[in-house]
Amino acid sequence: MNELELKYGCNPNQKPSRIFMKDGGDLPLTVLNGRPGYINFLDALNSWQLAKELKEASGLPSAASFKHVSPAGAAVGLPLSGTERSMYFADPAADLSSIACAYIRARGADRLCSYGDWAALSDVCDASAARYLKEEVSDGIIAPGYTDEALEILKTKKKGGYNVVQIDPDYTPAPQEYKDVFGVTFQQGRNEYKISEALLSNIVTKNRALPAQAKTDMMVALITLKYTQSNSVCYVKDGQAIGVGAGQQSRIHCTRLAGNKADNWRLRQHPQVLALPFREDIRRPDRDNAIDVYLSDEWEDLLADGEWQRVFTCRPQPLTAEEKRAWIAGLSGVTCGSDAFFPFGDNVERARKSGTAYIVQPGGSIRDGHVIGTADKYGMTMCFTGMRLFHH
Repeated sequence: MNELELKYGCNPNQKPSRIFMKDGGDLPLTVLNGRPGYINFLDALNSWQLAKELKEASGLPSAASFKHVSPAGAAVGLPLSGTERSMYFADPAADLSSIACAYIRARGADRLCSYGDWAALSDVCDASAARYLKEEVSDGIIAPGYTDEALEILKTKKKGGYNVVQIDPDYTPAPQEYKDVFGVTFQQGRNEYKISEALLSNIVTKNRALPAQAKTDMMVALITLKYTQSNSVCYVKDGQAIGVGAGQQSRIHCTRLAGNKADNWRLRQHPQVLALPFREDIRRPDRDNAIDVYLSDEWEDLLADGEWQRVFTCRPQPLTAEEKRAWIAGLSGVTCGSDAFFPFGDNVERARKSGTAYIVQPGGSIRDGHVIGTADKYGMTMCFTGMRLFHH
C-alpha cells in the first residue's frame, strides 16, 4: 500500500488529506488498530526517529512521548526507583521491562504535557509497556512490533479505537526532503547527522570532567533537540529528559521554560507531594492537574474551602516558597543541551539554578568567551559540538 487516506489534515476543514509515497513504493508502516490522523502521523514519524536514534546511540531501549510534533519527554530504559514508580503512577509490584521503563520515564518528564500523547518505542512493545499505556490518556503508539498480548491489551483502549502503528525498522527514507508552504515547494537534504560520543571531545571549559553518565545524558539531550521544534533547550538527568523548552523565539525563554519544567519534575519528588491524600476515585490525569496547581503560585485555587474536598480526603498543607527553593537546590548533576549556541551567559546562569553541571551546545557565538567564562565561574563542564540542530 503506497497511500492512506486520512479523515482531514491539521484541521477539519483541510480536505482531502492523505499520506503517500512519492516514488510509488509501499508505505513503511501498517495501521494495526484505529484510524490515525494527519497530526498523529506527524508525531508518529518524528517520535519514531527520535526513539530509534536514541537506541542506536545509547545501546538501551528508548522511548519518546510526543505532543504537537515535539517531544514532551524522551528517555532510555533504566530501572525505576521506588520514588519514580510513585511519581509516575507505576505499580510498585509490577515487573517492568526495559522498554516499559523507557516509556514510563519519557512520559514522566512532563506528565501534564504528555496528556493525549503519541508514544514511540524503539523496541517491540510487550505486555508490560502495554499495560502501563492502557491506563494513560494517549492518542496512539508506534513501534517496530507488538507481542500478541500487548496488541490485545492496546486494542481495548478508547473503546477499541486506540491508534496502533507498526513501522518497518529497516526502512531508509530518501536523502532529499520536500515540503510545500503557500504553494511553494522547499527541498533540503535529510538531517542524517550522526550524534555519538565523538561529538563530545571539544571541551571548552576549565573543568574537563565528563563521566560516562553525563556523556549519555548529552546524547539524550542532543537527539531530543534534533526532533524538537526550534528554538529548543533540553535538560536531562540519568538518561531522562526532565524539561524540554520548544519553539520559543528567544533562547533564554527556551532555557527558562525547560528549566521550570525540570524544577517541577524535581518538586514532584518532594515527600509532601508523594504523600498528597488523593481520593480513591480521582483519576491519573486529574491527579496530574492537581499536582501541577498545588506546585504553582495558584495553589490557593486548589486548596480553597469547597475545592480541596473534590480532590483530597483532607486538606494538605501547601509547600512554601522557601521549601520549594530548598528542594530544587538539591537537584544536581543535570545536563543542559541547546540546539543552537547560547548567545549570552544568562542561559548558563538560568541552567545552574536547575542543577546543571554539564552543558552541550554548538558554540559559535561572538560571545562564546563570556558564555565559557560564566560556565567556568560555576565549575561546569561544557562541550561545543559545532553542529546546529534546528528542526522545523
